[in-house]
Amino acid sequence: MFPLTGTNALLLAPVFGFAFGWLLHRGRVTSYDVIVNQLRLRDFTVLKIMLTAIVVGGVGVFFLVDAGLARWALREANMGGVILGGLLFGVGMALYGYCPGTGFAAMGTGNLHAAVGAGGMIAGAIAYAYAFDWLRGTVLAWWNLGRVTLADVTGVPMLALYAGLAAFAVAFFWWLESREARAR
Repeated sequence: MFPLTGTNALLLAPVFGFAFGWLLHRGRVTSYDVIVNQLRLRDFTVLKIMLTAIVVGGVGVFFLVDAGLARWALREANMGGVILGGLLFGVGMALYGYCPGTGFAAMGTGNLHAAVGAGGMIAGAIAYAYAFDWLRGTVLAWWNLGRVTLADVTGVPMLALYAGLAAFAVAFFWWLESREARAR
């Protein structure tokens, strides 16, 4: 088996990108209506896919790190940046009707209206790059917790956090499915 670093990783990037876009399309989250109806609390497809991805990805990374096949690469937990970024992301998603991944995947399916938002995302990334020095001294310095994990902050072991999240996801999915079945 070859290592997934350097040129090997670059060669596999289009393969994984295509697979990610295909899965988003198969999950119907490249549809503007599905995204908007999530925001209207009428269709929980996006929430189901995201929660599943968080649980599967989190548990997968946990076991890869535990087996010594990967290592944590922690970034500083800048809560000011997370809050401001979350607000901007939420407003952008509500106005655009897509998140970045689903927007680019929607472009791949031929939805031209998604290209307008993609231009906005690129412009936003450029603006962020130019404003980074100012942001580092202001927004990114607000409520900076340093390089920590949720387990560090809460004192709860990482495996227990993932087990709790998985149990929550199963219970939440059951509740959503039973709610949707009653509505039919």
